Amino acid sequence: MRVLVVGGAGYIGSHICKALAERGDTPIVLDNLSRGHRHAVQWGPLVEQDVRDVGVVSEALTEHDIDAVMHFAANIEVGEGQREPLAFWDNNVAGVVSLLNAMERSNVRHLVFSSTCAVYGEPQTLPITEDEPRTPVNVYGQTKHVVELMLEDVSRLGALKYAALRYFNAAGASPDGEIGEEHDPETHLVPNALKAAAGLGGPMHLFGDDYDTPDGTCVRDFIHVMDLAQAHLRALDRLREGSASFACNLGTGTGISVKEILDAVESVTGRPVPHTISPRRAGDAAQLVSDTRLARDLLDFTPAYSDARTIIEHAWAFHAPRWGVSRD
Repeated sequence: MRVLVVGGAGYIGSHICKALAERGDTPIVLDNLSRGHRHAVQWGPLVEQDVRDVGVVSEALTEHDIDAVMHFAANIEVGEGQREPLAFWDNNVAGVVSLLNAMERSNVRHLVFSSTCAVYGEPQTLPITEDEPRTPVNVYGQTKHVVELMLEDVSRLGALKYAALRYFNAAGASPDGEIGEEHDPETHLVPNALKAAAGLGGPMHLFGDDYDTPDGTCVRDFIHVMDLAQAHLRALDRLREGSASFACNLGTGTGISVKEILDAVESVTGRPVPHTISPRRAGDAAQLVSDTRLARDLLDFTPAYSDARTIIEHAWAFHAPRWGVSRD
């Protein structure tokens, strides 16, 4: 297949491109490089354009004879969304409106959409099933929820089949060290813990140690980015084989606390993780863990790399040489 990967120069998108190419598909990246990285586009051509330009997207779909689309182009940092909601609505929602219009013009009918467990907000039950009410509590989650509603509406008309994949906590890097997480600024736990262990940038902030969890820190469901990539391929294949549209959680079903991640970083690197205890962040739930049954049933998906140690090992192998830090 020839797949347009919107936002394919970013963290998750670039890993999807790698997985597509490894099985013989051709990823064509559409990215304005506002947050992605040119050097992460290694497995197919780059169309350096903005997804909000319908004409440009239509031209890319036609020129590259695209069979299907995967969408990852979104602002993701929760705090930024609370400060700059219009930017999030413009990119995360208006960008998808533009993409859907271009797909309709070009008669491209299959879309895998990068959604998030943030659509659920504060969960009423654990583990979280796809039937959990969608009541997002921040702008980021609201924009993803609205896109899911839009996809439901468009899909009912019969011109689109989609898979909305609700990630839990993506982490790690490609096992060969080619690509990894490179956000600026970096707000995610694993790279920040590794950076603190490497002695770069001072102690990391641990937000809250008084939650109602076994060790007082938040519990999250961490899924390796290459496991996410495989799930995307299976979702795309299912759509191409005639499946109805669907939404599905992507996680492991196992919670790992922030302190357990710090312990794993110390074990892998052989270095302590300097950190300070900061107040809880608004909107942080004590526990977010996925129910994985639907992903197993729909996609025959079982994560292969998503234990804490493997995630940390792969992330450390990617980051350490780029930071000029010895892994010994």
